Amino acid sequence: MGKKNRGKHPGKWRTTWTKLRHISAWVFQITVVCLFAFVFVWYFGQRISNVGDSMEPVLKNGNVVLVNRIVYDAKNPKRGDLIAFKPNGNENSHYYIKRIIGLPGETVLIQDGKILINGTELAEAYETTEIQEAGIAQEEIHLGIDEYFVLGDNRMSSEDSRNANIGIVKRSYIEGRIWFIVSPIRELGFIRS
Repeated sequence: MGKKNRGKHPGKWRTTWTKLRHISAWVFQITVVCLFAFVFVWYFGQRISNVGDSMEPVLKNGNVVLVNRIVYDAKNPKRGDLIAFKPNGNENSHYYIKRIIGLPGETVLIQDGKILINGTELAEAYETTEIQEAGIAQEEIHLGIDEYFVLGDNRMSSEDSRNANIGIVKRSYIEGRIWFIVSPIRELGFIRS
């Protein structure tokens, strides 16, 4: 009886099959877009709010920025990068945003307001304030193979690697590289560091 009915209405079966194909294609496309959006947000769109004025003039207190969490899977952090990290890996702490100054294997010393990397004064191509306090960097610091020395650009108002409670930043503490300001809207754009 089923074969008899199918033979009488072949166009009806074709129409139903065509509708199912269209619906399946539509569901597949939506799934792919949602998956892409999830991956993009997870790896490139984690939002972090900048607390304090230690990164002025690049970042202001309250700026909301995006963190690229995947970039350091492909390459190592480099000098001058703005990074988000949790001091001492403390998961209960808020994220700090600072600039990488010293790299693994280097020595860092702050003397007479100057940053010395392996005994040579660091030339910086971004705007900073003068260093009045060397903190723990008044004595030479030897960075291990997974350690970074970080500073805020506003060095008169920054809690950074000069302070014992922040200290050296291990690679495992780094969440990612700061790359985009999303708020406030008037400052929306890529970070120029």
